[in-house]
Amino acid sequence: MPTAHGPVDPLDSRLLTTMRAHPRIGLTELARLLGVARGTVQARVEKLVARGVIGDFGPTIVPAEMGYPILAFVSLQISQGRLAEAVHALSVVPEIIEVYGTSGQGDLLCRVAARSTSHLQEIIARVLASPAVQRTDTTIALSTQIPYRIEPLLHAAAHPGS
Repeated sequence: MPTAHGPVDPLDSRLLTTMRAHPRIGLTELARLLGVARGTVQARVEKLVARGVIGDFGPTIVPAEMGYPILAFVSLQISQGRLAEAVHALSVVPEIIEVYGTSGQGDLLCRVAARSTSHLQEIIARVLASPAVQRTDTTIALSTQIPYRIEPLLHAAAHPGS
């Protein structure tokens, strides 16, 4: 059995891959597809949730299909000692859908959804209105070459060295 923050084993990998392929699947059907007992599946899912491997069971929302077709990545340089202030300012902007602390020239990297390029410009102006933000650098995504995927990583985690 995997440790609290350790790797996933082959059964966990198969379980997670099957859940991703069939997001609305029930535990009984999942157990049948995997060839294991329903109780085993339920226990594994509960442990994966408790470990934080499974973050949620919600639907994947596609901002472009909700009227936000512009995807941009905005790198921010933050004034010394004002990180918490900057993060708070970003948290109230609904179009900012993710923020990561980073190394390198930028301090924070934001994933932003916008209705248009002019809307993106308005969002960046809102971000720059915070005295905690010194500078921004924006990159607009033109296309998705490899969409979000986790299955190759699940396989690699369950089969190290292969």
